[in-house]
Amino acid sequence: MKNILTLLFVLFGGYSLHAQDTCYGFLRNDTLTIGNNLVERTFLWNGGNIITYRLTDKSNGKSWKNHSLTPDFRVTKDLPQPSNGSLKVVPVKETKIFPAYLKVEVSFSLEKLDIKRVYRIYDDCPAIACDTYLRGTVNSIFGGREVSAADRKNIEFAEDMKSKEVTAVLDQFHFQGQHWHARSVEFSDVTDWHNNLVFEKEIISYRKLGYRGNLLFAFNGEDNCGIFFLKEAPCSSVQLAYQGKDFLTDFGKFTVTGLGITEKDVTPDRWTKTYGCVLGIYGEDELSRLQALRSYQKNIRTYRADRDEMIMMNTWGDRSQDSKVNESFCLKELERAARLGITHFQIDDGWQIGKSPNSAVARGSFKNIWDNKDYWKPDPQKYPRGLHPIVKRGKELGIEIGLWFNPSIQNDFADWQKDAQALISLYREYGIKIFKIDGLTIPSKEAETNLHRLFNKVLEETDEAVIFNLDATASRRGGYHMFNEYGNIFLENRYTDWQNYYPYWTLRNLWMLSKYVPAEKLQIEFLNKWRNTDKYKGEVFAPENYSFEYLFATTLAGQPLAWMEGTNLPEEAFTLREHTEAYKKFQHDMHSGTILPIGDEPSGRSWTGFQSLKKDRGYLIVYRENHPEGTTEVETWLPEGVTVRCIPLMGHGKAMTAVTGKKGRLEISLPSINDYVVYKYEIKNKR
Repeated sequence: MKNILTLLFVLFGGYSLHAQDTCYGFLRNDTLTIGNNLVERTFLWNGGNIITYRLTDKSNGKSWKNHSLTPDFRVTKDLPQPSNGSLKVVPVKETKIFPAYLKVEVSFSLEKLDIKRVYRIYDDCPAIACDTYLRGTVNSIFGGREVSAADRKNIEFAEDMKSKEVTAVLDQFHFQGQHWHARSVEFSDVTDWHNNLVFEKEIISYRKLGYRGNLLFAFNGEDNCGIFFLKEAPCSSVQLAYQGKDFLTDFGKFTVTGLGITEKDVTPDRWTKTYGCVLGIYGEDELSRLQALRSYQKNIRTYRADRDEMIMMNTWGDRSQDSKVNESFCLKELERAARLGITHFQIDDGWQIGKSPNSAVARGSFKNIWDNKDYWKPDPQKYPRGLHPIVKRGKELGIEIGLWFNPSIQNDFADWQKDAQALISLYREYGIKIFKIDGLTIPSKEAETNLHRLFNKVLEETDEAVIFNLDATASRRGGYHMFNEYGNIFLENRYTDWQNYYPYWTLRNLWMLSKYVPAEKLQIEFLNKWRNTDKYKGEVFAPENYSFEYLFATTLAGQPLAWMEGTNLPEEAFTLREHTEAYKKFQHDMHSGTILPIGDEPSGRSWTGFQSLKKDRGYLIVYRENHPEGTTEVETWLPEGVTVRCIPLMGHGKAMTAVTGKKGRLEISLPSINDYVVYKYEIKNKR
């Protein structure tokens, strides 16, 4: 029965219950309850405009009562009586991409505005997500910047009498007590311009203040237990209709704001989705917070070894752009890629008939792409037999072929259906499953909606076989917390030609992000260290001062990207094959754990690294940068006082068995500077 139960309950209409393994949702009298084996959230029904009553952490028995009587969601200046309240509880089956979850849909109306709040609950996950949809007309201005009274126009029409701007609320919770602390975490993408991607701010919650970021952790200083809010939106600086803040703190009250839409985006004829919001709970320490967050993030997309793991090569990193790309070049590159142990070869801009603005041979444009109906077909001058010889040789060598693609950006991606069909056609003719999506600009809600339509259409027509590499290097894009269901993130362009590739810079960006973003979702580049050595002459941190193996090792926690032309490499580079093959043996097992940063922040002179946690076992990647000491204690996420057996898998560390010190410290030795070790560890006993 539990797999077919779908019930609809209207205001006070009864009782709804569904258990998807551990997930449930039901309405009894005037109380709505949703949860699973780890978390429970109860609401006052309030005609459908629900008000959180209590939040419970089942792991430690902690329960917080909400001390606010206002609805969780607010988008109108006044609070009219809700009507048409209804509830649906629907089990959603797993697909090839999406895990199963329980959907609890709450709908109601506020005069002419219809509101739908869709909660997603996953098994064994201490967080509940909420997606909000609006339809109708709004009597408040809730998007864009604050409007000064002096700048308002005369009232001549009813439209001019809309209420003044309201601070729209996506979610909120009001705790009791005076000792609430918080941490806001803001992110930057547009990585062609930014090299500092994570900004943390520690807060003692006092009077009402606003903070920027996609994440807010709040905890009671008396017991350190608390909640997190994750705003599923682009980075703050590129969000739509942004008002300068994402969170409000006011003593024990914490609010998520910023819908990502204006009142003009809401129409009577269709549902408009706001930015999403996730509420999670955690226990007493930092590790509990981060594991709770990661538990939710790993439920956004099912991670599969045969689809999502890759060691990719993309030749754009050697700056030939499209000047070399043709059949002969690609076939030669595939041979070199195979010698390196590459699993995926991606042909960047230049394979297609149409010419982009980045072309080195003929300046093109991203505008009006579909004026040329053959834009996204292989260039017959470069590929007279199409891509068939490339795909065929790739299969023979065990290498999958990927392509670069730039959706047509004009008019808010109005041609998304044509773009989708172009991708579907490439999949059907050549079996291409991986597309790097570049050149995105998302200036409006309509553009964002059309992008979702594009991606969803491709997945629907390819039996969910296609993966998208979403480029985060420029413009208004999805950042690290939106579009995550579609694939992975191409993090950054770095080039020795412009002297902006330094191994510790790249390692630092991955290290900083990995605390809050799954490292396995990030493509991380390593370059040909033998190119442009004259541009780095005399520099301590020049790429040539590191082994090629070490450059590869800096990417292991993420998805390695050989950002180079294989035909430009010297013979000594191909000894890397030994290390890529060793990595493949544990790549997916390591990525299936919770990967977090350890040691000190990479600086070029630090001991630093990553840990993948998998219950009583896991992996450690430790780097000794240009540090004078060959032995040090590295702080990890291991418990204090446990015996740990460490077996080296890559690098130059020795096998060891050790007892952890305070903060999980382990003594690690590496014989040389700019060296590393990958350990598989097991906890042999606990105190």
